[in-house]
Amino acid sequence: MTTVEMVMPRMGESIMEGTILKWLKQEGDAIEQDESVLEIATDKVDTEVPATHSGVLKKILVQEGDVVQVGNPIAVIDQNTGEATGENPPEKSEEQKTPESGVKTTETVKTQIPVAEVGRTSPETTMASAVRFYSPLVMNIAKKEGISLKELEQIEGTGKEGRVTKKDMIHYLESPGFKNKNNGDTSRSEADESSQQLTDISNTSHTQNFQSSQVLSPTADTQDEVIAMNRMRKMIATRMVDSKRIAAHVTSFVEADVTRLVQWREQVKGAYQQRENESFTFTPIFIEAVAQALREYPMVNVSVEQDNIIRRKNINIGMAVALPDGNLIVPVIKNADELSLLGLSKKVNELARKARQQQLSADEIANGTYTVSNIGSFGNLMGTPIIMQPQVAIMALGAIVKKPSVIETPAGDAIAIRHKMYLSHSYDHRVVDGALGGLFVKKVADLLENFDTDRKI
Repeated sequence: MTTVEMVMPRMGESIMEGTILKWLKQEGDAIEQDESVLEIATDKVDTEVPATHSGVLKKILVQEGDVVQVGNPIAVIDQNTGEATGENPPEKSEEQKTPESGVKTTETVKTQIPVAEVGRTSPETTMASAVRFYSPLVMNIAKKEGISLKELEQIEGTGKEGRVTKKDMIHYLESPGFKNKNNGDTSRSEADESSQQLTDISNTSHTQNFQSSQVLSPTADTQDEVIAMNRMRKMIATRMVDSKRIAAHVTSFVEADVTRLVQWREQVKGAYQQRENESFTFTPIFIEAVAQALREYPMVNVSVEQDNIIRRKNINIGMAVALPDGNLIVPVIKNADELSLLGLSKKVNELARKARQQQLSADEIANGTYTVSNIGSFGNLMGTPIIMQPQVAIMALGAIVKKPSVIETPAGDAIAIRHKMYLSHSYDHRVVDGALGGLFVKKVADLLENFDTDRKI
């Protein structure tokens, strides 16, 4: 009998754990490779996880509601499919023998989760009488914030079939009418600590110091408003501190004259909009230039693992997208150097739309090797972006503004109005020296300045 372990997949460079939402298959079920087996929730997306092998789902190792670290086993698959068609398929335990109704089966399995396995009082037990389905993520937030079932059922859900999502919970917690039932008490029991696993990235000392700094007596005036960080903001804060602690950040700046590029885009964007029924922005042009520069300077397209440098074969460029709630997410354009400008434009528009509609899959936010952030869309000229681990560099694209500039003409130097922008390149000085970091951003600027205005899209 050949068995293989199915492990919790990595669903993004900075995602270290996920919550088991629902098992779509039960022990004893025959499964095909790439067939969806379970649903998982992370702080970024809810997604279905496919089977890694064909066979029979022999054993489920984690239960719905459990928080599982990336790489940990979640199920055992028996690849000897002949047993699946035999007369004596693997027996289910009494807890798993349920009626044939899919809904009842799910509820029965969930209510049988022992408290000791989850490490906390099961939210499903306390909310068994709920009228609609709530994911473990939503119920954990409700429990942490002291939201009753009656109060939870009043929250309008924007998810599928009116389901309450994490975004809905955050919006409700930040609404003026919400009164935190903890009354600002930051002390937490062991059960609270376990449920906090959903959003805590690690228990390192620097994280503990950051959290402890939040309970210091405020020195603000009594009329000032004190706003507690929500879970997403705490996670972002932790990751930013982690990146600054891990990488030796250095930032180089280059100003690029993109007048030719701006004029060309003005000529083609109307026809593109009419033909493709979507906008043609500057972002795909910038990503094309970055991808070309990464091919010329492959040592920027690397990661660091202890004392080893991993040079990435693929050029996968992440683009930071601002969400309606003010948070950021970074979908990834895979093999960006192999796409045409038309292909890049299509992909940029597709990923941006899916990000804002919370429709990104786990694969669409994973395996980035370099990141760009268009801070110019917020009117910013330049910045010092923080590297997304485990990448070693990130570029901020500043706003394009008109400036008087000295230009060379056949008749001599002259002052003219030009379109200028700053490129801000932050890189990890452990592996990217100043010369390489500076040459790379200068190459991107050169590609933009010498853009071919005769090309078609």
